[in-house]
Amino acid sequence: MVTLPPRAARPFSFFRAHAPVHVSHRPAPPAIVWMPAALAALLALLPLAYLVMRAANAGAGFWSHLLRAKTLEIVVNSLVLAGAVSLATVVIAVPLAWLTTRTDLPGRRAWATLGALPLVIPSYVGALALVAALGPKGTLQGWLEPLGIERLPSIYGFWGSWLALTLFSYPYVLLSVRAALRGLDPGMEEAARSLGHGPWRTFLATTLPQLRPAIAAGALLSALYTLGDFGVVALLRYDAFTRAMYVQYRSALDRSSAAGLALLLVAITLGLLVVESRVRGNDILHRLGSGAARKARPVPLGRWKIPATVFCATIVLLALGIPVLVLGGWFIRALRQGAALDGLTGAAFHSLTIGLWTALAATLLALPVAILAARFPGPLGAIAERVAYLGYALPGIVVALAFVSIGVRTPFHQTLALLVLACVVRFLPEAVGANRLSLLQVSPRMEEAARGLGETAAGAARRVLMPLAGPGMLAGAALVLLTTMKELPVTLLLAPTGYDTLAIEIWTAANDAAYGRAAAPALLLILLSAIPTLLLVARDREQVAR
Repeated sequence: MVTLPPRAARPFSFFRAHAPVHVSHRPAPPAIVWMPAALAALLALLPLAYLVMRAANAGAGFWSHLLRAKTLEIVVNSLVLAGAVSLATVVIAVPLAWLTTRTDLPGRRAWATLGALPLVIPSYVGALALVAALGPKGTLQGWLEPLGIERLPSIYGFWGSWLALTLFSYPYVLLSVRAALRGLDPGMEEAARSLGHGPWRTFLATTLPQLRPAIAAGALLSALYTLGDFGVVALLRYDAFTRAMYVQYRSALDRSSAAGLALLLVAITLGLLVVESRVRGNDILHRLGSGAARKARPVPLGRWKIPATVFCATIVLLALGIPVLVLGGWFIRALRQGAALDGLTGAAFHSLTIGLWTALAATLLALPVAILAARFPGPLGAIAERVAYLGYALPGIVVALAFVSIGVRTPFHQTLALLVLACVVRFLPEAVGANRLSLLQVSPRMEEAARGLGETAAGAARRVLMPLAGPGMLAGAALVLLTTMKELPVTLLLAPTGYDTLAIEIWTAANDAAYGRAAAPALLLILLSAIPTLLLVARDREQVAR
């Protein structure tokens, strides 16, 4: 695989009757692409329109609130936390993805599955488990007390929030980088090795630069997740955007001031999107040479096998082992006390229903946006892609309130359709990023060749494009499914009456301090969310075997 400047990109041949070998300019995208992409962008703008309306109601008080010293402190706290989390997720996820994809790491398929599973744990549940295990009076402190350690350092504040958000958001980078690694042609790595470069130098000089778009996309998602998360910063008492907005909504009953903070968050998000676009560039990631792509030979780790295994085990223990063990302990204690487990089957069915419909709708809506960004690089595609990220930048409570305000004026109020639409807007970036990366790794020449052999546009897409880009799109759909099932604010405010989900069951029990009763739906949510991950791993094995 080689990279070329943006001007070498070819137009997307699936939407053209004849794809010339050489073009002097980029044709305008057809209506079948830009119209659905424009619709996706308009949907993503709905929460922003709501914020503008609310901020306008604040009048002169809007600016006075934003110019307070406390607001500056919140901005700095949020940016520092988002930057620290995104950096830490890259440091964790890139080595983990490489070890489980390109090396002879013992049990690498198991580590790949376990490494992605922390994504299914709701951040507020994971933070609660970390406090119970690592807090000043937690389980670890109890084990160390016979050694004279009476109190551990406080986990509250920045460091606890950083640890929790890093552990439960690094899979965003992991999944993105693993998908990119599977799509890379090993030819350049083999050439580097033949020139005498060792495995580490080959990775740093050859493989890592090709992973830049995937790393940038994953780091952006983790940063946006951090900026929009409420449960962790509220539980661990760290003053960030979402906690401040929650105080305005609940305590001061001042939605206009909270809308002002949310608009400031949107501005910060736009800045992050600009930085991310600069980092990832517009490189072509598909093969340009002739010949078939080959499976990469595993890199022998040698004496590094034990340290690599310890690294994987430590990450899995912190991000998955501690929450599962804490929840398991609470669940066993609740069973001994005779806690009732009614309603779990219905809640699980509701969570799966919302997740599946959202994953399907988000994937279909993200496809034209990804096509514009990947096959028709230009202002239109860039705008559509960046607007699609806005819904993910906003806290779930803001997105939910926007759709509540819209829903009460339509027949769709308190319906499953409105709930799914809000979740689609919230998690559309996950599908857009996966679809865009998948399309970048499929050479347009392959579609042109199919058309030259007599295939129709639909046939070229069905027989060439979808088999090659489909696995990456499926990974994006699975990611949307996972995050939708654990989403709390949107589900809590928009779910039809009596339509309880596992996330609502967990929140209700935890809000009543009934942690034993919260353990059962939390464990069930983790189990259900693991199914899509296991299916993706099985699909990877089939592709490797071919």
